[in-house]
Amino acid sequence: MVRLEKKQRGITFISFMILLAVIAFFVLIGLKIGPIYLNHSKVMDAMTEVENTKDVIRSGRNDVRVMLSKRLNMNYADINLDNFKIIKRVNYLKVELEYEKVEMILGNLSVLVEFQESFEIDEDT
Repeated sequence: MVRLEKKQRGITFISFMILLAVIAFFVLIGLKIGPIYLNHSKVMDAMTEVENTKDVIRSGRNDVRVMLSKRLNMNYADINLDNFKIIKRVNYLKVELEYEKVEMILGNLSVLVEFQESFEIDEDT
């Protein structure tokens, strides 16, 4: 008499394909979203450099915009300067950044990533 083994080992081909599809989907999302956050990191580095620049509070709005533009170009950051809002008063500077990025994933599926960053320098406090 032939005796069949009661325990099966491993996964079926269909289960393997489903697992592979799930892994591929998350890899695709990572490859689409990763560059967005890498670009945002470059933008934040440029903002930090401007914030740490000596006597930036004494600079005018256009000077701050030029500083930001130069640092963004050096970092190869892909962002529009119109997304920056610069508020300048005597002994006070505030730079706000607000933008969003939409990335198509697959078909009509897309991802929206929103960023809001700012820094302010107040010489009085």
